[in-house]
Amino acid sequence: MVDNPEPGAPPPAWKRLRFEAAAASSDEPALASYLNAAILSHHTLCQAMSYHLAEKLGDSMVGTQQVRDILFDVYQTDPSIVAAAEADMLAVLERDPACQTLLQPFLHFKGFQALQTHRIAHVLWRNGRESLAFHFQSRSSELFSVDIHPAARIGSGVMLDHATAITIGETAVVGDDCSLLHGVTLGGTGKTVGDRHPKIGRGVLLSVGAKVLGNIHVGDEAKVAAGSVVLKDVPAHCTVAGVPAQVVSGPACCQPAKTMDQTLPDGAEG
Repeated sequence: MVDNPEPGAPPPAWKRLRFEAAAASSDEPALASYLNAAILSHHTLCQAMSYHLAEKLGDSMVGTQQVRDILFDVYQTDPSIVAAAEADMLAVLERDPACQTLLQPFLHFKGFQALQTHRIAHVLWRNGRESLAFHFQSRSSELFSVDIHPAARIGSGVMLDHATAITIGETAVVGDDCSLLHGVTLGGTGKTVGDRHPKIGRGVLLSVGAKVLGNIHVGDEAKVAAGSVVLKDVPAHCTVAGVPAQVVSGPACCQPAKTMDQTLPDGAEG
C-alpha cells in the first residue's frame, strides 16, 4: 500500500509517482503486473528509471539486464540527472494540458523518455565512453524519433512535447525550463566544424517545426513561432516569426515555455 501524499505542498515526484501507480494498479488490474515491475517494486526513482528505460533500450546487441546495470551505475555516479528527471516530469505535468499524472510522462511520453536517454548518453560522453553514448543515441532515435547528439548540453525542467523529429546537434545548448515541440531542429549551417550549433537561453519556447541554425543565441524567455527559420540572434523576451525569422514583438506574456502560448500578438506578421 502506498500512502496518499500529504495535503498542502506538492509531494516529491517519486512519492507522487508511486501513489499514482498504486491507484492505477487498483483501478486497472490488467496493468497491475506492469506497474509493479516498472515502479512499485523499486525503492528509488533511479531504480525505477533504470528498469523502465532498459526495457525499452535493450536489444539483441546489448541486453536489457546489461543496459539496466549501465543506467543504474550512471545514475549512481551522477545523481544530478535524477533530479533533472524529476524536474522534467513536473514540467510536463505543469505545461501539457493532456497530462494529468506523473505516470503519463514516466511510462508513456516518448519526449520524456528520449530526454532521459540523452541524459544518460551525455554522462557517458563526458566520461569518455563515446561508443556507448552513440549506441544510446541511436537507440533513442530508432525508438522515439528524437535525435540528440550525446555532447549536446540540456538543462533541467525541459519538455519535449510530442517530440517526433526533434533534432539537436553536437554543440547545441538548451537552458533550464525550455519547451521544444515536435519538428524542432537545433542544427548547423553546413560542414563547418567546431562550435556550430545554437545556444538556447532559459525558459525559451520553440514552437512546432521551428528551425534554429548556426552558432547563434536565443535569449532567455524568447518565443520562436511555429515553422520559423532562425538564422541570427534572438533578443531575450522577444517573439520571432517567419522565414527567415524576424522580431515581431515581445511575447504576449512572460515565461512562454511555461504558458505554452504559441500565438502571435495581434498585428504581428512573420
